[in-house]
Amino acid sequence: MKTIVACLGLVSLLLFNQGVLLAKTTDTVQKKIVMIVAQQGFRDEELLTPLEMFRANGFGVTVASSSLDLAVGMLGTKIVPDVLFYDVDVKNYDAVVFVGGAGASVFWNDPSALQIAKQACADGKIVAAICIAPVTLANAGILKGKKATCWSTNNQDIMKGGATYTGKAVQIDGMIVTANGPEAAKMFAEEVIKLLNRQ
Repeated sequence: MKTIVACLGLVSLLLFNQGVLLAKTTDTVQKKIVMIVAQQGFRDEELLTPLEMFRANGFGVTVASSSLDLAVGMLGTKIVPDVLFYDVDVKNYDAVVFVGGAGASVFWNDPSALQIAKQACADGKIVAAICIAPVTLANAGILKGKKATCWSTNNQDIMKGGATYTGKAVQIDGMIVTANGPEAAKMFAEEVIKLLNRQ
């Protein structure tokens, strides 16, 4: 039975079925976002807060991961991804969001993840990453000469990719949005929404 539940203190409009978040996409909206999450160990708030806000603002959201089996967050959120991340066609989306959490390191040097980031940037899409996920953007080469932030212990990783680390909660540089962790999830989502609304 589908119910509206409170998740991590948030009143969520997301559909649940037996405790599992169903990542339902909507094809009738104008703008679309793909959120890429680790199969294990994504940071719950960094997925749930932006996901709720994006949908509340009328955007269609697709959740992508390395398997269509349950993806499990660090705090126990379970979500059924819509698509495999390596099948993501960037041209079908207005924004690509890399969700953080300890598990996000699996994408740092993954060829498909790096190509998604590169292609989205080359196509002028919004590219966003939070927590440790900006390291994926740095390794894709799209933070070179850009101001960016990330989880503080990974600042050297993004600087190696040519980024100027600012240490801010959220940093915007052109069409790239980065954030430093779960406490910045709301502000992170707000900045992505602002960019989408300008398009």
